[in-house]
Amino acid sequence: PAERGVHEMTLTANFPVPDEAIHRDLVSIVGEGGVSARRLDRLAYARDLWPGSILWMRGGKVPYLPSFIVWPEETEAVSQILTYANAHHLPVVPFGAGSGVCGGTLPLHGGIILDLKRMNRIVAIDRNSMTVTAQCGIMGECFEEDLNVAGFTLGHFPSSIYCSTLGGWLAARSAGQLSTKYGKIEDMVIALEAVLADGTVIETRKTPRSATGPDWKHLLVGSEGTLGVITTATMRLHPLPQARIFQAYRFPDVPTALEAIRATVQYGVLPAVVRLYDEVDTALTMTALGAEDLSGNLLILVFEGGREIVALEHELTARFCAERPCEDLGAGPARHWWEHRYDISYRQSEILSNEGMVLDTIEVATVWSNLVNLYDTVRKALSPIVTTLAHFSHIYPEGASIYFSVIGHAEETTDEAYYRKIWETAMAACLEAGGTISHHHGIGYSKAPWMAQEHGTLMGVYRRVKDALDPNGILNPGKMGL
Repeated sequence: PAERGVHEMTLTANFPVPDEAIHRDLVSIVGEGGVSARRLDRLAYARDLWPGSILWMRGGKVPYLPSFIVWPEETEAVSQILTYANAHHLPVVPFGAGSGVCGGTLPLHGGIILDLKRMNRIVAIDRNSMTVTAQCGIMGECFEEDLNVAGFTLGHFPSSIYCSTLGGWLAARSAGQLSTKYGKIEDMVIALEAVLADGTVIETRKTPRSATGPDWKHLLVGSEGTLGVITTATMRLHPLPQARIFQAYRFPDVPTALEAIRATVQYGVLPAVVRLYDEVDTALTMTALGAEDLSGNLLILVFEGGREIVALEHELTARFCAERPCEDLGAGPARHWWEHRYDISYRQSEILSNEGMVLDTIEVATVWSNLVNLYDTVRKALSPIVTTLAHFSHIYPEGASIYFSVIGHAEETTDEAYYRKIWETAMAACLEAGGTISHHHGIGYSKAPWMAQEHGTLMGVYRRVKDALDPNGILNPGKMGL
């Protein structure tokens, strides 16, 4: 009989009956409690947090279903599962916590969802070297809390930290809210252990750097499970900050604020948080976070680290801002942002639960000399069809990321057609303006159509690497434009 709730949904496809022989073979590897073919489990793993799949679910559609969910607890089990899947040409989709927003874990060809969350141990902390080795299924907030108890921080704080894993961060090339100081996930990784499609376990050396040919770990970081399954990682650590200073400024326009930011970081000052909200984003986002009486182009700054360094960074940044027209708002707005910095991500379901409403985020990036052009081009293209707000973050001496949020209602077409139009418009504008189509959310399924334009002839190189490492094409098929 149908399990409660499942039979009430109108699905675009029936639940295929899982192969009992495959089920038995998987149980022989991970045990009865390590495999599920239950309909509710298969339904739960049929999507991630990509808004496109949420629109499907809102309409009662579940186009893609896995046959099995498998929970390994050690690398050896991952190796055995992939060896088996490769021999039987079974698709395998590596799964962290399902918080991705690009459809990266959609089981487009059925098969196995390989959920790594039971591989959640910190293996070792090397205090002298300030590194940590951990299994990649560990949840982000749990990982950070355990490191804090030991006196360290990873410095990686994505908005999804409560519902994402170390492996997911590495696979999707993640960036956190404090990335201007601590770097992105690729800057933090020292070494990796991973399993290839044929079950081969590979491990890179734990060294700060080497000049011994290609850096193999960076072949896997950002490949979203298409080249291998990352199982363990050794990461750089930082001491817990001794001090933290909050500061906010209001600027008359975006270009003036960006010039202040550019001058600051190119001088060598790297605040932990640098976020510039344009007027629309200030009005909508900060109000949604409970901040009152804020308007204009709002710059949020947070400095943290050693006391003397933090004080000097704050002083120097204040000097660069004061050289341009702006209003010193003190610590209040930045402190409020800090206390509520994860809240906005959990407000999206309130909007997407309403019929006809569409909401998504589009994060692009470019160099300083092109940043205002990219901002203006994408906004101009999107504004006629959807409400568009933006903030600038993830600052580099060479450029920055622009994080567009779009909110609209499908008036004259279906939700899905309207959603596709938004993305087609945004990606065309970004590529026309010379930006990259993704700064830190990755590619997955949703942005795959634009990978050839992003990479040109290098997509052929990527396909050859894929064919060499995964000739049967079992690893996360249909993603990344492959």
